[in-house]
Amino acid sequence: MSNKSSYEWRKQLMWGLLLIGFGTIVLLEQMDVIHVDGLWHYAPLVLTVMGLNKMIGFPTAKDFTTGLWMVFLSLWLLATFENLFGLTFSNGWPIPVIFCGVTMILEPFIERRLAPEQETHDET
Repeated sequence: MSNKSSYEWRKQLMWGLLLIGFGTIVLLEQMDVIHVDGLWHYAPLVLTVMGLNKMIGFPTAKDFTTGLWMVFLSLWLLATFENLFGLTFSNGWPIPVIFCGVTMILEPFIERRLAPEQETHDET
């Protein structure tokens, strides 16, 4: 199985599992089996799972930096929801702007690192 096809398979598997989990939680809440009022506060962690999935076995530098951005964004959202380090949406908004710049700078370096080795061919 090629790297690209295994990446696509893993991405499809992750989405399927997330939908099954989400549907199960909503169904159990509708049936009054569980109560998830406080659980939705941690919904940004789904972005962490999605970002890590995108970063592992990534086919391109863009996929890796997109995954890195998703992980960062989910942790930033969680920190602002929980008011960690005194962060709120009104005082913490520059942090994603800075991180966006960091990922823009990192992407060419990652792309160069991932570039396939140029094989020299002997012309005989």
